[in-house]
This record gives sequence, C-alpha cells and structure tokens, in this order.
Amino acid sequence: MTPGIGFALGAMLCFGAGDLLYKQAASRRIAPMQFVMLQAWLFCPAITIYAWLTGTLEPNLASLWGALAGLCSLVGFTNFAASLRDGAVSTNAPIFRLNFTLTAALAILLLGETLTVSKGAALALALVATWLLLAEPGASRARSSAGSLARVLGATVAMGFANLFYKLGLQGGALPETMVAMQAWAFCPTATLLVFLPRLRFDLTPGAWRPAMSAGFALLIGFVLMMHGLAIGAASTLVPVAQMGFVFTALIGVVLFRERLHARKQIGLVVAIGALALFAFG
Repeated sequence: MTPGIGFALGAMLCFGAGDLLYKQAASRRIAPMQFVMLQAWLFCPAITIYAWLTGTLEPNLASLWGALAGLCSLVGFTNFAASLRDGAVSTNAPIFRLNFTLTAALAILLLGETLTVSKGAALALALVATWLLLAEPGASRARSSAGSLARVLGATVAMGFANLFYKLGLQGGALPETMVAMQAWAFCPTATLLVFLPRLRFDLTPGAWRPAMSAGFALLIGFVLMMHGLAIGAASTLVPVAQMGFVFTALIGVVLFRERLHARKQIGLVVAIGALALFAFG
C-alpha cells in the first residue's frame, strides 16, 4: 500500500464534507469572507491547543511554509465560497479539488518526484475533466457565469500552490501539527482584518455560526490527516487522493440542492475519477 494512503483517505472524507457545508453557507447568502473568518475562529485555537497538548507545536524556519500556505488557502477558500453563490457545487467542487493537478506537476518539476506514464496520463485526463466541467451545456446563466468560473479557477490555482508549500515545510523538518498551526496563524488574523476593516465592525449573518463551525472542524481534521500523509508519502500521489471527496460532494449536491447532472458533467466526473485513480494507484 502507498505510504500515507490511509491518512489521505481520511482527509478525503473531511474535505468532501467541508465542500458541502460551503455550499450550504452560499445557499443561505452568507458572505464568503465572513464564512471563512468564522471557520478560522474555531480552526485556529483548536489546532493550536491540540498541537501544544500533544507536544507537536515546534515552530521553526521550515514551518514558515505553513504560513505562506495559509495565505494561499485564504485566497482559495474565499474564492471557492464566492463561486458557490452563483455556481453549482456539483461543478465547482470538482474543479476546485482538481487543484492536485498543479500540485502534482510542481512536485514533479521542483521536488524531483517521479514522472511515470500513469501520472502523465492522469495529468492529461485532469485537464480534459476540467474542460468538460467548465463548459457545462444547458445550465442556467447564473450557474455558468464567467464570474463564478473565474473565482473557482483562481481558488484552484491558490490551493495547488498551498499544497506544494505544505510539502516543502514537511520536507524541511516541520511537524505536521505545527504546519497546520502556522497555516491557521496566518489565515485567521488576515481573514478577521479583511472582514473588520472595511466598516470597522463585524456584521455577522444570523445562523452563520453553525455551518462555519462545522466546516472548520471538518477542515481541521482533514488538514491534520493530510499533513501526516505528506510527511511520509509523495505529494503527487497523496494530494490527489485527498481531493477525491468531490465525487461524493457532486452527487450529494445533485440531491440536496437539486442541481442538474448533465451528460457533459457526468463524463467530466468520470474522467476526473480516472485521473485520480491513475495518480493514486497507477
């Protein structure tokens, strides 16, 4: 079995649950930046206390990659949340979770991870899947709006770099929990300032706490599991596995939010699954 695969599978389930909570927040018209801020208010103290109690909070120079990953994650999650206000989670979640394509390519180019035939084929399939999901025929104008697609593509690129920074920090000797804590220390205050400064007050949407706290908890567990996996396994294999939750997210999104599963989207999902399988097990 691939080293770290169990951690990646656990992260997959957590990230999939988090994506559904993001869509729930978008359907309630909760402002994206407010949602990620509230999520961070649980995430940051929770990971800090956990790392301190377990003796794994040891900041060093390598862990600064975690802070950089936190800023990229802020860009990624905020734009993903914004994309769901006018976009379908069954389309945008798969695109967002295909960020592994960029991570895998960068890991191969910059970190010297092996480029096999299966990984090359997987990269090609991932690009085809993205193209199929981006041009979904028959969808409403709102769901296929250029603004929504631009935001989810920006989110995908940001998270692709964040995943690379996680691996760089871990390779440099940072502990997994410390990396997640450093991410949170950069993410949480930045998100809070971006919400507070425009009006010098917090205008919180009623009912925003519940999905935000739930998303923060799911992502907390997911990131810790993924860090432990990356500490012992290859980023070009484990990051794709951790993103596989988009399959369940897309299917549940069709049921819960009554999104249409057009033929092109179905083909795109199948192609994306094929790409993931090649990365993980090829």
